[in-house]
Amino acid sequence: MELIEKTRDFVASFLEGEPSSHDMGHINRVEALCMEIQKEEGGDPFTLQLAALLHDVGVVREHEEGGDHALYSAEIASEFLGKAGVGKEVSEAVTGCILTHRFSGGIIPEAIEARILQDADRLDALGAVGIFRAIFSMGALRMLKHTTGLDKGSSKKTVYIGDPIESFNEYMVYKPFTIPEKLNTDTAKKIAEERLKLMRLYLEALNIEAGTDEHGLYNYSRV
Repeated sequence: MELIEKTRDFVASFLEGEPSSHDMGHINRVEALCMEIQKEEGGDPFTLQLAALLHDVGVVREHEEGGDHALYSAEIASEFLGKAGVGKEVSEAVTGCILTHRFSGGIIPEAIEARILQDADRLDALGAVGIFRAIFSMGALRMLKHTTGLDKGSSKKTVYIGDPIESFNEYMVYKPFTIPEKLNTDTAKKIAEERLKLMRLYLEALNIEAGTDEHGLYNYSRV
């Protein structure tokens, strides 16, 4: 569909050079997960696809100014969709999905499309790609604070602590390991269960090789 590809190009222009893990790779994976879940759970695929593409379009503004990228993304999406001639009902449904997607927001949305987007966004923090994104993002956020002094409002401040392995362990406990209980759909819960198996194996191996315990603290009896 022409609007979908126009939207994809629009978002790519905003996220060009995005320094953390909310890049077009993330957008494309969330879009694919949304479509996979929608086949089982229902909802309007057009609304869902637009919401998936636009849900993080405001993240660069968050890096630069602080604040909440969900709010920025909804504002940008509303303006873009209005100029594209999208009807008010669809536009409001899309922005509603975007406003409730963020993990740290803790909001349980009512619309099935919003619930699916929230699930898909959270699933991209799990599995092999979840490990990659966490480590990549931690490095980017540390560098951002080191070079600019900007704390982008991370929901877990341990991203900035001195020891990265301890930080990674705390992040895993705080976010990925709590995601299954916060998912909305049965389809997403099944996907999460498989992805978490790999994450647990990785964290166990990391701590064994690094000589740390399950909290990331150094266990000198292992060294």
